[in-house]
Amino acid sequence: MGISGVGLMEDPAWHGTKKVQKGVGSGAAGFMEAVMERAGQEEKDFNEKAFGSVGANAPEEVKKAWLEAAKEIGANGLGMSGNGMLTHISEMMAQRMKDWINGTGSTNDLLGSTVQSAIMATEQALYDLGRSSSAGGLKSMDVQRMREKEREFYLSFLEKLNALL
Repeated sequence: MGISGVGLMEDPAWHGTKKVQKGVGSGAAGFMEAVMERAGQEEKDFNEKAFGSVGANAPEEVKKAWLEAAKEIGANGLGMSGNGMLTHISEMMAQRMKDWINGTGSTNDLLGSTVQSAIMATEQALYDLGRSSSAGGLKSMDVQRMREKEREFYLSFLEKLNALL
């Protein structure tokens, strides 16, 4: 018997649910591992895509440093989240736009073709980030948090680049 269409545990519609609940243990663990692995791969793909849009001509060691810093911090220099959405306009994104508007350089080659050029671009992004933060302005707490993550990324990336010299 049911109340307002809701069946009791003795109803045939509920039969088998205890078996499903009991069997969730190992299957769910495997499923969750697969989901986490897939999410990790997607995040890596988006970090590689972000890198490709600013480091098309950068050496492989710069790419490796970028990916390591992004994994360590959980953010990258373009403000692109693990699902590919932009969280905010990052300083590297702003620099790409300035280059595009001014017609200087390639918009996907912000980091240049050497470790030194990647260091200079990252130092410039850090400088611009500090300057724009001190300029004030109203930013949501989420954007402030993302800009702090961006700063952490640049510092980690810079540390890894300097270790290559």
